[in-house]
Amino acid sequence: MTAVKAPARDRAQASGGIAAAVKGRLQQLLAFASLIVIYAFFSFASPFFFSYGNFTAILFSTVVIGTLAIGTTFVIIAGGIDLSIGTGMALCAVMSGVFLVKLGLPLWLGVPAAILFGGVMGLVNGINVALLKIPPFIATLAMMLVAEGLALVLSDSTPIYFNDVPGYTDISTGNLIPGVNFPNAVLVLLAIALIAGVLLTKSVLGRYTYSIGSNEEATSLSGIDVRKWKIAIYAFAGLFIGLAGVMISARLGSAQPATGMGYELQAIAAVVIGGTSLSGGKGSIVGTLIGALIISVLNNGLQIMSIPQEWQNVILGCVILVAVYTDRIRKKETT
Repeated sequence: MTAVKAPARDRAQASGGIAAAVKGRLQQLLAFASLIVIYAFFSFASPFFFSYGNFTAILFSTVVIGTLAIGTTFVIIAGGIDLSIGTGMALCAVMSGVFLVKLGLPLWLGVPAAILFGGVMGLVNGINVALLKIPPFIATLAMMLVAEGLALVLSDSTPIYFNDVPGYTDISTGNLIPGVNFPNAVLVLLAIALIAGVLLTKSVLGRYTYSIGSNEEATSLSGIDVRKWKIAIYAFAGLFIGLAGVMISARLGSAQPATGMGYELQAIAAVVIGGTSLSGGKGSIVGTLIGALIISVLNNGLQIMSIPQEWQNVILGCVILVAVYTDRIRKKETT
C-alpha cells in the first residue's frame, strides 16, 4: 500500500510545484500586460509619448531604478528589506567623485572602488541584520541616515563635477553602437539583469536566497549557515547600490550629495509590482525589470501630460498600494 501512496505523493508534490511555477509566470504576464496597457494609454493621450526618442528616454530613466531594484530583489526574496539604497546610491556617487576627482585615481580603478564601496555598505547591513539581530527595517533605516550624512560631509555639501575625468560620462551617456542613439546605460542594465537572473536561478546564492525567504528556520535546520548567507545577500545587493551611484553620477556629470531620497521607494515598488513577495521566497529578475519599466513609463507619461508633481506622487502611491494588496491576496491564496 505504501508503494502505491509514495508515487501519488510525489505526483502531488510535482503538480504543486508546476502550479506554483505557472502562477509565477501568470503574475509576470499580468505585470507585462499592465505595462502594455499603460504604455498604450499614454500613447493615445499624448502625441509626444509614442516616439523612438521618448522610448529611449524611458529606458534611460529606468537604468537607476532598475539597477537598485535588481539588487533589492535578492534582499526581499530572502525575507529582508533595504531602505538605505537611495541615500546609499548618493554616497557611492560621492565616493566616485572622491576617488576619481579628489584622489585622482584612474577610471579603471576608481569606478570599481565606488562599486565595492556599495558592497561594503551592504556588508554592514548584513552584519547588523544577521549577526546583531537588528530588524532589517531598523538596520537599513540607520544606514540610510548614515549614508545621507556622510554624502554631505564628504562632498562639503556641494556637487563634485567630473569635467576633468575623461570617459566617465560615456559610461552612461555614450553609445557603443555606432550610428544608433542608444545609451550605454541601457546596455549596462541589460547585462547586469542577465547576470543577476542567472545567479538567482542557477547559483548556490540564488537557491539559498529563495530557501531563506521561504523558511529560514528549516533552512538553518538543514545545516546551512543562514547568517553567513544573509550577509552575502546584503553585500551582493550593495554592489548594485554602488553601480547605481556610478550610473547616476555619470549621467549627470556630477555627484550630487542630496540625490537619492525617494529612490528606495520606487525601487521597492518596482520589485513588488514585478511579483516579488514582501514576505519572501518568491520573485524574479524579469518581473523586477517589468516593474521598473512600469514606474518609468508612469513617471514619463505623467510628466509629458504636465501632471503636477504632487499628483504624480499620489498616483505612484496608489500603484504601490495596489501592488502590496495584490501581494497579500497572492499570499492568502497559497496558504
